[in-house]
Amino acid sequence: MTSGSSETPAATSTAALLERIRADWQLARPGLDPSPMLTYLLLDRLHAALERQVSRTYAPAGLNPATWDLLITLRRSAPPQGLTPTELAQLTAISGASITNRISRLLDKGLIERHLSEHDRRSSRIRLSPEGMALADDLLPRHLHTELHTFSALKAEELAVLEDLAARLLSSLEEPETD
Repeated sequence: MTSGSSETPAATSTAALLERIRADWQLARPGLDPSPMLTYLLLDRLHAALERQVSRTYAPAGLNPATWDLLITLRRSAPPQGLTPTELAQLTAISGASITNRISRLLDKGLIERHLSEHDRRSSRIRLSPEGMALADDLLPRHLHTELHTFSALKAEELAVLEDLAARLLSSLEEPETD
């Protein structure tokens, strides 16, 4: 890193790694274009770095990304009577088995409550406990501040371009495959 560089050591190490991989492929397979692999690696490392940043908000409370997602989804989207596990799975875009695991973890921590249906004992609704509500309300401002700080390296216009590009790429990946 040069003295006038604005790159961080982590950014420099990722940039150096990508260049090393590119050079290694040129030696191992001259003419091969590793660009897609390098872009994927860059995005994968970005995802890991983003996760490390935001987890600083909820990890001290004993939450992981999965339980934080469920807690904040209940805070944002649940009516007073709560949501069914199926509704929670749809709002968090995760599978039924994963939602059951998340619910169990938050129940064990006393952050949510499960209420069985009076009409169908197989059905239940999940809602935040008073402790879960207080924790979500306590962590949310810090979480938003952390996310704001995380993206502060980008200008507003750059962030809008990033959001557009990410949304387009994700949309293309979420389209059903056709034969």
